[in-house]
Amino acid sequence: MSKPLNIVAIVGARPQFIKAAAVSRVLRARHREVLVHTGQHYDANMSAVFFDELGIPPPDVNLAVGSANHGAQTGAMLAKIEAVLLAERPDWVLVYGDTNSTLAGALAAAKLRIPVAHVEAGLRSFNRAMPEEINRVVTDHISDLLLCPSETAVNNLAREGITRGVVLIGDVMADALRLAVERADVAAPEASGIQSGGYALVTVHRAENTDDPLRLRGILTGLTMLDMPVIFPAHPRARRAIAALGWTPPAHVRLIEPVGYPGMVALMRGARTILTDSGGVQKEAYWLGVPCVTLRDETEWVETVTHGWNILVGANPERIVAAARQPYPATSRPPLYGDGYAAERCVAALERAAG
Repeated sequence: MSKPLNIVAIVGARPQFIKAAAVSRVLRARHREVLVHTGQHYDANMSAVFFDELGIPPPDVNLAVGSANHGAQTGAMLAKIEAVLLAERPDWVLVYGDTNSTLAGALAAAKLRIPVAHVEAGLRSFNRAMPEEINRVVTDHISDLLLCPSETAVNNLAREGITRGVVLIGDVMADALRLAVERADVAAPEASGIQSGGYALVTVHRAENTDDPLRLRGILTGLTMLDMPVIFPAHPRARRAIAALGWTPPAHVRLIEPVGYPGMVALMRGARTILTDSGGVQKEAYWLGVPCVTLRDETEWVETVTHGWNILVGANPERIVAAARQPYPATSRPPLYGDGYAAERCVAALERAAG
């Protein structure tokens, strides 16, 4: 490769910034990157401090699209991303994960005949009712470089007839976690007064749980029934939904504000069990050796279930409690999803593809 690449990276939610931070460290050492924040998730915590924690500069462009219905939001992103791409004329557009920002970035690039690289390609829940599933399937089918976190993801793509441009790089979240653990040696202040290894950590943010009062009430009932302290950093969507139900947390459940990534890693490392509907947290729990209870009916990260470190419970209170009380798995934790150096493989794949 004779000259540095010009790359536009599209992100729109906190998990994507964490993934992008791992890749940007490597990418910006050799190439030009323009980081575009769609503004899909407005988050007051996403300040300069957030980016300092991740060790990356703030986004170069903020499209400030904000919340809306899926069609309106994706359409607004598509128009604004297209304008950025016409101005930048990048060699590649890099998209992450499965949000509306991912889909809009990939569509805008594909229509302008700009090559698309998809980080976390090939993941499937096989549940088309999930907006994320639609986003990831469509993105994969219009991408030129499919950067997969696991052999399962590679096989999923092959079953759909996608074999060209598929590269197994491992999971960039492992890179982000490796870097965050180095910064998480100071215990998160929200955990003070609670014995390490003696509490449950909870995250709930997916629409399938927050927008369904019956499911959300089932999850909250399960938390009420737990016989250990519960720390619940509550996403704004979850707080609004909880308030609408009129649920008052019992004494052992502590609702706190969302914390930065190193602080969240500290909370995860100190937990006895983690209850979540987040795909990223399922993997982080596995890597950190903390049993996970997934508040969904399916998962893209099937290997964590296969190896006994993750239990799918949906929103059933009794199943939530039973899973949280399970003893530590007797099975080992083979090194799934790479070794923490996926970002280097991601950039190397871009360089090879560029010729």
